[in-house]
Amino acid sequence: MKYIYDLHKTMLRQSLILVYEGEFNQEVTKSVLAMVERNMDSFGEEASIKRKVFNVMVECLQNICKHAESFDVETYGKNNAIFLIGKHEDEYIITSGNAVPNDKVPSISKKLENINALDKEGLKELYKSIIKGSPGLSEKGGAGLGFVDMARKSGQKLRFDFEPIDEHLTFFSLKSTISRTAKGGD
Repeated sequence: MKYIYDLHKTMLRQSLILVYEGEFNQEVTKSVLAMVERNMDSFGEEASIKRKVFNVMVECLQNICKHAESFDVETYGKNNAIFLIGKHEDEYIITSGNAVPNDKVPSISKKLENINALDKEGLKELYKSIIKGSPGLSEKGGAGLGFVDMARKSGQKLRFDFEPIDEHLTFFSLKSTISRTAKGGD
């Protein structure tokens, strides 16, 4: 049972407020948001920072709900994703991870690289063009609007990584940082 203590120490060392690993749906999303809200209220967090954190969290959680691919239950045991939020002295760090089909990796990577190459004004223009119905918007919102909104609200570059799982799936990790001091983001 030492792993429980080790996990606890890791969470403290990483300043994690909440970690959820499992199946994601609307009920889980509401619960996660409510728990983080209680934590932020207990910290006495400013309303403007709370709005940014919540906006990014909602986009991140919706991304998982809409786009996470099923793991092979026989091979991996569960169909799960992960969501973490940590609070450091001057920032909140929101991280998520979920499986995506290997053939989607280049498209996701290109969207994120394009978003990270833009400044504040460029993000605003891209957001407007997607909202106006640019081609590529799928029934799942595949034009990257959520990613653009996360970058706009955080005022920082989105960090991402892809770890191959097998010949069909890759684990996609996404990290967004929200400063508690700077006036970045909309």
